[in-house]
Amino acid sequence: MNASLEPRFGRLALQLGARALGGGSVPRFWLQLEALDGAGRDELARWAAPGEGDSWSVTDRAALERAGAPTPAPQVRAALEAFEAPPRPWRLMGILNATPDSFSDGGLHLDPEAAVEAGLRMGRAGAHWLDVGGESTRPGAEPVSVEEELRRVLPVVRGLREAGWERVSIDTRRAPVAAAALEAGATLVNDVGAGLDDPEMLGVVAQADCAYALMHRQGDPRDMQRAPRYGDAVAEVADFLRRRAAACLEAGIAAERLLVDPGIGFGKGLEHNLELLGRLAELRSLGLPLLVGPSRKSFIGHVTGTQDEGDWARRETADDPSDRLGGTAAALTYCLAGGAGVLRVHDVPAMAEACAVAGAIGAHTAHSGPLSC
Repeated sequence: MNASLEPRFGRLALQLGARALGGGSVPRFWLQLEALDGAGRDELARWAAPGEGDSWSVTDRAALERAGAPTPAPQVRAALEAFEAPPRPWRLMGILNATPDSFSDGGLHLDPEAAVEAGLRMGRAGAHWLDVGGESTRPGAEPVSVEEELRRVLPVVRGLREAGWERVSIDTRRAPVAAAALEAGATLVNDVGAGLDDPEMLGVVAQADCAYALMHRQGDPRDMQRAPRYGDAVAEVADFLRRRAAACLEAGIAAERLLVDPGIGFGKGLEHNLELLGRLAELRSLGLPLLVGPSRKSFIGHVTGTQDEGDWARRETADDPSDRLGGTAAALTYCLAGGAGVLRVHDVPAMAEACAVAGAIGAHTAHSGPLSC
């Protein structure tokens, strides 16, 4: 592994989080350590207090400096710097599903020419990326063949590139589809399997030297919402993303090409989704851009009561998912507050406006509350 990347993904692997103490404003960082040898544990004990299991706590950097504490280990220092860094400029990723059965927009973009025009409208409305998908990964969805997925997406990818749109993402978990789409002009692979659904995926991405978004998911789309369970959803998602990012680096994918996605709605119940969105900033300690996709998701219906969380396989709801504009905009505000860099959305014009306003307010807020950006 490249020595310059060791502080972030080395043996002293950690998940760094910030939580308020006693409801106050003093942050405390919780470090989840793995394979820490005796010397490393002794060094850590000089400036951190042991918690349960392998977790340790330490107050923020300024408090450490005031107390004259020793300099944190390089791995911890890198995570602190990533957490404390200013949020990245946000970008919208427009969702362009060429599928008959996606949970919200299935059947709308089956004609390649219509799909291309819809994508270009998203681009004109403020989308930075256009994310083309050919297989639904909604809860309960059945997989489609590689051939069918290719038939759906390749004309759309080619059409967008021929129309002059350069930032095309292919939403797939299959290496052959990713390879063909990259050859057709895609420049980012958005993989809900994080390279685990197809062992060839990381090699394809490394060879193409393209951008790669890896997502956390518990279970398979067919049954992922049956009974998702976590101890600490944020800590477990962060640990998964760190491990998969490390696997990407080992496969030869450059760190600057990576994005990580907590997978809102993918093997998560309502409380898990809310916890992730509310504590999204903790994932910034990984030092990689965050891609988040709360758009029209079922958790919004669970909050408002228009969808029963227990009936995870039912597609019918008391509302139309396309009507969840208000809930999506509210979720995006917290995504921006948590430092998300890429926001995957259906309704680009409305969400571009919501993000512009939320970002402007956050830029003028002196880190005094949960909406500080």
